[in-house]
Amino acid sequence: MGQDLKCRCGWCLGFEDYIRYHDEEWGVPVTDDRKQFEFLVLESAQAGLSWSTILKKRQGYRKAFADFDYQQIAVFPESYIKELLTDSGIIRNELKIRSAVNNAQRFMEVQETYGTFTNYIWGFVDGKSIQNEWRSLSEIPATSPVSDRLAKDMKKRGFKFLGSTVLYAHMQATGLINDHLVDCWRYEAVKNLSL
Repeated sequence: MGQDLKCRCGWCLGFEDYIRYHDEEWGVPVTDDRKQFEFLVLESAQAGLSWSTILKKRQGYRKAFADFDYQQIAVFPESYIKELLTDSGIIRNELKIRSAVNNAQRFMEVQETYGTFTNYIWGFVDGKSIQNEWRSLSEIPATSPVSDRLAKDMKKRGFKFLGSTVLYAHMQATGLINDHLVDCWRYEAVKNLSL
């Protein structure tokens, strides 16, 4: 990116993959179930860690978790789960690994009820991206009433490792919320992509 002088949200500065993620993915509305599931796995894995740590392991997750094919993940055998505990390409936390398998099963149950997971999760924002107008990173909350409701509902459905903070981050990542700062070059672009 070298001489690129675009104004960006300060959290993404530091390394090129972070900037690319900010510029190309973060806040873009996701209506593909597999992509929704990818972010659920990654956001869940991130709990207690930095997003940059997860981004650096994203390829490892793609390889270890069947390119985020939730149908395959839902039936991972115990022997493979044990193998994942030794895989340095991912976060080797047994609870997080097992939660991904559990969440794949719950994800498909939601699909059975709502047709798609996308229908379910976008229903929490009435099918329309929330457009915030933050001027500094310190204004951006860690949770919201919407992420609180979503977390409560998903917990009731048996999802694990997806509390309100994790789900707020998921909503930011998948475009349910536009939390780019208003002076960020992506703010208007993402706003124009909104559902």
